[in-house]
Formats: sequence, structure tokens, C-alpha cells
Amino acid sequence: MVVQLFGVRGSISAPLRNVDYREKIIKAMHLYGESVRNGSEQDAIAFWKSLPYHLKYVTGSDTTCVTVRTDDDKIYVLDLGTGSRNVGDQLVGEYFAKKEKKEVNVMITHTHWDHIQGLPFFKPVYFPDFTLKFFSPYADLKERLLKQQQPEFFPVTFESTGSHKEFSIFYPGDVLHGTDDLKIECHPLRHPGGSFAYKFTQKNGKKFIFATDAEFTGQDMQLIHDYASFFEGADLLVLDTQYTLDESFSKFDWGHTSYTMAVNCASTWKIKNLVLTHHEPAYSDEKIHEIFSAAEKHRDYLGNKKLKIHLGREGLRFRI
Repeated sequence: MVVQLFGVRGSISAPLRNVDYREKIIKAMHLYGESVRNGSEQDAIAFWKSLPYHLKYVTGSDTTCVTVRTDDDKIYVLDLGTGSRNVGDQLVGEYFAKKEKKEVNVMITHTHWDHIQGLPFFKPVYFPDFTLKFFSPYADLKERLLKQQQPEFFPVTFESTGSHKEFSIFYPGDVLHGTDDLKIECHPLRHPGGSFAYKFTQKNGKKFIFATDAEFTGQDMQLIHDYASFFEGADLLVLDTQYTLDESFSKFDWGHTSYTMAVNCASTWKIKNLVLTHHEPAYSDEKIHEIFSAAEKHRDYLGNKKLKIHLGREGLRFRI
């Protein structure tokens, strides 16, 4: 299966401002002037590759959305933040290329606005040839989605859109068999109003877990050990790391985790690859990369050489 990140910001989208873009360009030009004046196109590409992260990439402005594609081309969309707009555009493009009816499985972690606000702009919802299958532990999920598209808030109601929609309740302890080669499970997380992690396990034993909007603190070591039965040994874990350690102290009970505790969790659970996500919207690309570097240093301090840490950014793909 292939996991791809389409939205990695938490709380609210954070578009790059002109002043931020200007600063990136000026810094990059300054570095270019110091190294490769009058170079060829190949020299320019090599220079780009040599740039620090915050000048080479943008982390992305969209709120949470991740896709899972299986080898038999089943598609699972995890949360419908603003990143889901790009997912929808991609799926509609595929539809027009083949003109075949398409099923999209949507797994909702929770219904805070940054995780569902992309739905009105998710184009497949408007096409009669699309079937959207919603899965979550929320018996009233449909009613929750209806609310944000009431006429007071959006000009098109959810029920008037053209796609076929199905809703299934999916509780912790249940096993959803996506195909013969894939099973899906969920697990509750500590977050105001609740949130759920989703685990995808292939027949070959490879596991991907998506666990956004979860709070773990230094007081939660027993909780972390209790969660081990669900999380242990995952090949890829995408985990909420919204805050620095210092900021997490001032935002206790806000429902998010510091990078330090995320690395502690991943080490305890023997995770192979940890992806930092749900980035604080106030953080610049430079600060987010500083957090990534600090997470790597903390991993080294713990002596966990097997754990690989990745900085979540829009478009990043993993094959499991």
C-alpha cells in the first residue's frame, strides 16, 4: 500500500504569506550568489538540492488529510481537512480518464472542523458515479457533516450533492476487512471530544497507523504502555506532534503532543518509521524543521538507532 500526505497542518490552514515567501527567495538568492554564480541549469538544480529544508520545501498550509491506496487500487481517505480538496481533484481526474464508477472509503478520526472542513470542496461528493463510504465510531456522523453545510454556512447542502453515500459505525475492537489482504482497526485517543487512531495491517504483517490529534504527556507512561497492544511494531506511524515541549506545558489538555513525547511513544512501541504531523499553524517552515532536528537528537539521546523520523509535508509518499 502507498500512504500519501495531503494536509499536515493542525487547527487551521496556514498559507505562506508574501513576506514569508520574500524572505525565502532573498535567503536562497544570497546563498546562490555565494556558491554558483553564472552556473548551468544542472548547477542550479544541484544548488537547490543543497539548500536547507526551510528554503527547499514548504511544509504545506492544508489541514489534515492522508490517503492510503492498496495494490488493487482501493482508496482510503483519512480525514477531510482542506488537504482533501487536492485528493478530490486527483480522484475526479482519474474518473474522467477511465469513466468508471468509483468507490472512496472515508475514515474520520473526529469531527473538529480542521478535519472535516474540506468536505464541501471535495469534488467526488458532487458526482453521481462516486460512492462515498464513511467509516467512524460516531453513530451521528452524518448529522455532524450535515451541520457544516446548512444554508447559513454553505450554499450547497450535504444531502443535495450527487454522490451516493453510505455510513457505517466502526467501533474499537471491530475489524474491517478492506480486502483479503488488508484489515483495518481503530483505537480511542485522548483529545477533547475524542479522537480515534486507525491501523491498516496487510497480509504480510506490515502496518500503518494514523494517530492525529492525540495528547501524551510525561505523566502518561502507563497510558503509553497500555496502548502498546495496538501500536507496537508499526512500520509507519503518522503521529500528532503539534508543539515543542515548552509549549506543550502551557497548553496542557489542549489535545496535542510535543515532538519529545512522540519520540518517547515511538521508541516504547518499537515503531520503525515515525512521521511528525499536525504542525502548529503559527510555526514557520524553519521552526518546523528545527523541531524535526530536535526530535532526531532526542531519539539519539534515547539510543534508539532503529527509529527513522520523517518530517511530514504535503505530497510526501511512503510505500509499505
